Order: sequence, then C-alpha cells, then structure tokens
Amino acid sequence: MQLRKVIPQPRQIKPETAKERVTQAGPAKVEATKERASPWKLGGLTAMQLGKRVYEEFDEDEVPTRSAALSYYFMSALIPMLFFLITCLGLFTKSHDLRHSLLSYIQEFMPPDGFTVLMRTLREVATHSSGLKLVLGLVLALWSGSGGMRSIMDALNRCYHVGGGRPLWKRVLLSMALTAAISGLTILALVIVLYGGAIAQFVGDHTGLSNVTILLWKGVQWPLALFFVVFSFALIYYWAPDADQQWAWITPGSLIGVLLWIGASIGFRVYLHYFNSYGKTYGSLGAVIVLLLWLYITGMAILVGGEINAEIENAAARRGHPEAKEEGEKAA
Repeated sequence: MQLRKVIPQPRQIKPETAKERVTQAGPAKVEATKERASPWKLGGLTAMQLGKRVYEEFDEDEVPTRSAALSYYFMSALIPMLFFLITCLGLFTKSHDLRHSLLSYIQEFMPPDGFTVLMRTLREVATHSSGLKLVLGLVLALWSGSGGMRSIMDALNRCYHVGGGRPLWKRVLLSMALTAAISGLTILALVIVLYGGAIAQFVGDHTGLSNVTILLWKGVQWPLALFFVVFSFALIYYWAPDADQQWAWITPGSLIGVLLWIGASIGFRVYLHYFNSYGKTYGSLGAVIVLLLWLYITGMAILVGGEINAEIENAAARRGHPEAKEEGEKAA
C-alpha cells in the first residue's frame, strides 16, 4: 500500500496591528506615541486627507438625513426654551433693554424671515402665559431638547460605527442631563454678553480700575462667550457617543463645528438677502421653511464636527496610538 506524504501547512499568523506593535515595544514607546498623538495633530493626516475622509463618510453615515431629523427636534424645543429664557429675564430684571439685547443677538445669526416667525410665535405665547405655563414650557423644552440629544447620540454612534448598547433609561437620563448642561452653558454665554458690561463696571468701581476693567472686558467678552459654545460642542462629542472618549476641552471637531455653524449662518443670511425666493415658492410658509433650513444647517454643523473627531481618532489608532479606537471599537 502506497503511503501518501503529508506536507504540514504553515500556521497562519494573524498580522499585528499598529497598536499592538507599539504596545509590545515597551512603556517608553507607548508614552512617546501618546505625546505625538494630540488630536490637533489630526491623527497624522494632512488637512486635505482629513477633509477627503470626512467627505467620504458624509453620505455613508447619513449626515444630511440625520441633520433633517435634528431640525425637527430643534424646532419643537426652540420656542419653549426662548420663551422660558425671556420670562426668566422678566422675573430677574425689569429692564426691557436686556430682553431686547437678547433678541438682537439672536437676530444676528438667524435668517430675517425665520426671526420674524420666531417673534410672532413668542408674542402669541406671551399673550396667554402664566406661571404654570412657564413651568410647562421648561418641561416641554427639556423633553423636546432631550429628544434632539438622543438623535445626536444615534448620529454620533453612526459616525464612530458603533451600535447603541445603552439601555433606554440610561439614554433618556443622559440626554436630559446633556440638554440641561448645554442649556446652562448657553445661559452663561448669554449672561456674559448681556450682563458683562454691567459686571465689569461694578468690579471696576469697587477696585478703582473702572476704565482698565471695562477695556479688558471688551477684549475677552466675545472670546469667552465663544469658548462656552465650543465647550458645549466638546461635551456633546465626549458624552453622546456610546464609546469611551479621551476628554479635551477643545477638539478640532468642536472648533470647526462652531466656526462652520457661524460661517454657514452668515452665508445663509447673505443668500437670503439677495436671492430669497422662498416666499414665492411656499407663500406664507416661506418664513417657516427658512427657519427649518437654518436649524438644518445647525444640526449638520454638529454632525460634521463629530465626523472630524471620529476620523482623527481612527487615523491615530491606525498609526498605533494605544488610547485611540479604530472604526467600530467602543474602547481602545
């Protein structure tokens, strides 16, 4: 009987990832890699490469569709929240100038037709307002805002390509906590803008440095208010995805998201100033459509910032950063 010679097959060895090679190289290599992998180094990508990756993920992660869903939640929460803020200003101060200033700053960013709809609705609500309706308005704003926050959480999970594994009660509580935190930071930014001059004057009068204090305040007022807005974005990007995140006060995604929102809002205002045809197309609903489009732009700016952070972290993981996550990973 002829024996068949069996040739042993070479064992298949799973190739090491860049992260594993760095880890096996020792603690010194790990620490050196951590130092090199600041989010502001873009994960080793150039700005052009990062922009290309974000563009490729834009449609794959359904950013336009999810931005449209966010505009609905923003719309349902906007009126109750503004009504609550304006009523609170009326409770704590009798000055109509502060309320006028608040609306003036809002008008700077909103399209004119959208602001007209907002003001008309606020007047109608204020006409039939009461203490109970103020409380109900706050509850409605918090619930509607938390619905929008849950939609942001789902969208950012898509950006990181992770499934939502949180139980429902945890998602609801987290979304409400984030909504309350973002609302608080927004109020702080408004206080800085509306009351900052009076606070600087008060401090200056009691320290004998009135002119110096006011001059310094004028220099830091708007950067400080912008910081609170960027910090709000950073909070969303840290807590909303169902994945472990490294905390950073300001990330590339949060900064670019805020600047994109400001730039797009200004660009939309300019477009409407010269080419506004929504009234001809939609009739009396044209102003509502304009407001929805502006809220759509706002949602898209938030999601694009999340895409930027996700792509930076994925690129850092591919280059061996031990604390970065590759696409689809919830923890490093």
